[in-house]
Amino acid sequence: MLRLIHTADWHLGQSFHGQERFEEHRDFLAWLLDTLVEREADALLVAGDIFDVVNPSLRAQELLYDFIVGAHERLPCLDIVLIAGNHDSGNRIELPAPLMQRLRTHARGRVSWLDDGRLDTERLLVPLTDATGETRAWCLALPFLRPAEVTGAQARADEDDEAPNDYVAGIARVHEQLIAAARERREPGQALVAMSHAHLRGAAVSEASERPIVIGGEESISAALFPDDLAYVALGHLHRAQEVGEARIRYSGSPLPLDFSEVNYPHQVVEATLDGEELTGVEAIPVPRPVAMHRLGPASLDEVLAELEALEVDDTLSRERWPWLEVRVELSAPMPDLRARIDAALEGKPLRLLRLERRLPAVAAEDAPERVDLETLGPRRLFERTWQARWGEPPDEDVLADFDRLRQDVLDDDEEASA
Repeated sequence: MLRLIHTADWHLGQSFHGQERFEEHRDFLAWLLDTLVEREADALLVAGDIFDVVNPSLRAQELLYDFIVGAHERLPCLDIVLIAGNHDSGNRIELPAPLMQRLRTHARGRVSWLDDGRLDTERLLVPLTDATGETRAWCLALPFLRPAEVTGAQARADEDDEAPNDYVAGIARVHEQLIAAARERREPGQALVAMSHAHLRGAAVSEASERPIVIGGEESISAALFPDDLAYVALGHLHRAQEVGEARIRYSGSPLPLDFSEVNYPHQVVEATLDGEELTGVEAIPVPRPVAMHRLGPASLDEVLAELEALEVDDTLSRERWPWLEVRVELSAPMPDLRARIDAALEGKPLRLLRLERRLPAVAAEDAPERVDLETLGPRRLFERTWQARWGEPPDEDVLADFDRLRQDVLDDDEEASA
């Protein structure tokens, strides 16, 4: 029996509308460690996007490495397998690999090719052991595959392959070669577990928070790449927890909402249980939300203010635990003091307003201004035309006076900086 915990898309170090989320990520990792101990897990699979950016802060890196050390101290036999996602730097993920391996942690950030053009499969196959030290499964650890890694002559196993520069075909080749190598490597009774950071065709994406893996959106791959003899497929990249076609192929989803559009997603990690070569159980484990997140509207200002008044909040929370708030207001006319009115309604409430969205009335395309030369137009006239295009009416004198004052402040600041 082998018990795996599958998670992905931690995005450590994420800046959420300008606010850091260090406390939330630290709380999640503490909960995850307790869960691993409580469930007596044999392995932890982290399917990419460990960090939010390729150059994460020192605090974000400390979160990861402190977690790895703590996991090894409390569960000395736990195997941890990490792969890089499209937000990660493959080189950075692998940099401390020799040290992490002493803590039974295996980091795979990129693929490489042998001199004969074959995939170096050896380094991508990670044994997963039970409490007795017996290898019960093999993890096929495939980090995010960048086009340069899987296209061109170097990435071709056969010089007669078609479409040598096709990205999706290159991804398919990598999967096929790694699966073939894993089949040769495993012994009877050992399961095969694939881990990949990719966009599977037909899977549901988030509304706003997922960065396309490849510009152009042509990177989605078929679930048919994962044949039936793979007992479990642990996926990362899409933030919505979901199966793709069948229970053994799934995204764990992000453990925390990474955008207000994800407020109502089920955030979880997944426990998969293997017996011999077979998957015998899958359980979604809900992740507690360290900081609440509220999304009001879209509605009229009066309705939004009523929603805000009715919102129940805990006034005993410390400031770093105050809920995040997004407000969406539908307007029928310009309202320059909207932010001030929202701020007044928030006075004394333990809430952190991160985003105020104005839903503006549509302007017909024929009413849009014609193209002009920006150099001859000037800032004030450009502002007037932009306002007219957005609102369908010219700005009044008070708005223009505010613009003039703001422009003068900018000019004054520039002058002082150059003095």
